[in-house]
Amino acid sequence: MSLAGETRRAVEEHPFLVTALRADVVNYTAAARFLEVDGETDAIATALRRYAAELPAYETESLDVRVRMESGIGPVDPNDGSAFVTVAGTGLGPGGGEQTAIVATGDVDAGALTAVLARLALEGIDPDAAAVGDDSLVVVVDRLEGANALRAVESALERVSIVDTTSV
Repeated sequence: MSLAGETRRAVEEHPFLVTALRADVVNYTAAARFLEVDGETDAIATALRRYAAELPAYETESLDVRVRMESGIGPVDPNDGSAFVTVAGTGLGPGGGEQTAIVATGDVDAGALTAVLARLALEGIDPDAAAVGDDSLVVVVDRLEGANALRAVESALERVSIVDTTSV
């Protein structure tokens, strides 16, 4: 495999680096040193520059969504239709529990969920469950993290990355 091919493969093992290349915020020499590619640092940095030039620019959009918070979330019968999210036979929904659900309805998809989870991670909030389907996104967190999670979800959905898969 060529040095350029090895460099691309190594970059794609680190999605954050692809995002940084798309946003044009990379120190190419530092990135070349970071990657585990055999070759001269300057040659790897050149391969990174060329790869970055081929990537679509990093763009974000604000999604048309309504975000709300619902407290008292806990285990529910996954078959009775009240669960916000069901994973491996465990349903979580309204029922007097100690958790809070952040529910976003509207223009949401897997990309929106990715943005939400990344933002929650930055805030130090570890969701107990998260899912997206149809026109709804749900994140279940500890009750005490509800207000902070609500703000984080709203913020994340104001700037969701647009991925142009036609040119990647």
